[in-house]
Amino acid sequence: MHDAAEEYAWPTCAPCGRGLRHEELGRIACRLCQRRTDEHLEALAGDTGLYASLADALTPGAGLGEGRVSGSRTAPLPLRLEPLSLSARGGIVTVLQTWLIDWHDTLGWRHPRWEGGLQQQLDQVVKALRVNLEWAASSHPAFAEFSTEVASLTRACRSQATGERPERRITVACPCGGTLRITISTPGARCPGCGTQYARADVLELPLAERRMAA
Repeated sequence: MHDAAEEYAWPTCAPCGRGLRHEELGRIACRLCQRRTDEHLEALAGDTGLYASLADALTPGAGLGEGRVSGSRTAPLPLRLEPLSLSARGGIVTVLQTWLIDWHDTLGWRHPRWEGGLQQQLDQVVKALRVNLEWAASSHPAFAEFSTEVASLTRACRSQATGERPERRITVACPCGGTLRITISTPGARCPGCGTQYARADVLELPLAERRMAA
């Protein structure tokens, strides 16, 4: 007969894989992951936020320090496509609105209504998400996917608006033979092959996939 204590698995944070503290038990995500997600949302909103700064990166040569080439036989595109896809309808605003609608559905609330232009709608949806972030981090089963998507959108927005290069991704190998694509700031990752959830410290200790295959 197995000892029940040996079979018990301590609850972990869905986004980062770290063990939850005693005061966090019963939650989906740890307080640290909740705070990081809140900071990402806050960085997007407002007249001086990352979303607003995308407008300055729309012109070719802006945002990424690209130099204009004189004498070119083909005229440059009137707008840069990367920041346009993030700032236009269907981009950041629409993704965040879709998440808020999902939260309203989960809670049994009426769907939110949007007012004003895209910047105003962005500010509205960010405010609503931040107000309900405590509930989502505690109870929403897809909070890990939400926090990952918000972090990805914020990095992409910052890259286009400020010229900051995105973090380099590397491929590491799980003992099961599966591989995971991570960055140095990855909070945690789940192996798509065996389903093992790695905390940040653990996933960074996995061997490089190329090195392991060459051994």
